[in-house]
Amino acid sequence: MTLDTRFTDAKAQCMFFDTHTHLGSKQFDGDLPAVLARARAAGVTRMVAPATDLENARKLLAIAENEPDVRVAVGIHPCDADSVSGDGWISELRELAQHPKVCAIGEIGLDYFHAPPAGFTLDDWKEHQARVLTAQLELAAELKLNVILHNRESWEDLTALVLPFSDRLRGVFHCFTGTLEQAQPLLERGHLISFTGIVSFKNAGLIAETARLVPAGSYMIETDAPYLAPVPNRGKRCEPAYVADTARAIAALRGEAIEKVAADTSQTALQFFHGWD
Repeated sequence: MTLDTRFTDAKAQCMFFDTHTHLGSKQFDGDLPAVLARARAAGVTRMVAPATDLENARKLLAIAENEPDVRVAVGIHPCDADSVSGDGWISELRELAQHPKVCAIGEIGLDYFHAPPAGFTLDDWKEHQARVLTAQLELAAELKLNVILHNRESWEDLTALVLPFSDRLRGVFHCFTGTLEQAQPLLERGHLISFTGIVSFKNAGLIAETARLVPAGSYMIETDAPYLAPVPNRGKRCEPAYVADTARAIAALRGEAIEKVAADTSQTALQFFHGWD
């Protein structure tokens, strides 16, 4: 892939923090070194890679051990909650979470969009997801780590489980697609929201309005790579370098310089994630 010259221009002016990039995805297995090189050329100085299950967490930690600008969030994604049962898994997650490259617990949450896996009724699946999420929230509070939260068609149930932990941890509601009115009760309790490349889409609608209005210090930016590539790369495999385009879109919406968006979101992320200088 040819490096976009806009990225080298951005590097000279801004330092970006991609707070959610799935570097352990199989889509990056063939060219991860090149992906990371393009990110750095784009001015991306820090990346958080969230896990989806225990195996993925171990893969990411092996990557991060050799990459000084990569940290890992370890956790069980709600769509992978069927990969764990009983109580033993939380002990393994606790051990992984104490690795020096771990900066958060995640990606955790609830997902009611995808159909339950084999062997689960819809009600059983929702209950299992809730148990897995609650165990991970308890672990995060125990270890004094913040959490990266996934929501898909589960907003009321997710916030009902997370808000009681507000005095023990903070959460970032990643890939936020709601209104500022929805976010406000969370922001008031110290939680954050994060925007992907969706804010750059022509049909972004209410999400773009939220990005325009949310106060600095209350939001972060991410790629969710390899998904949701922003304009002008929409439809392609997303990668961390493209966080510069998401920042550019938000800057335009807010009427701010991209340097301010980059600095504000980087500072917010540094305060949220554990273990960064």
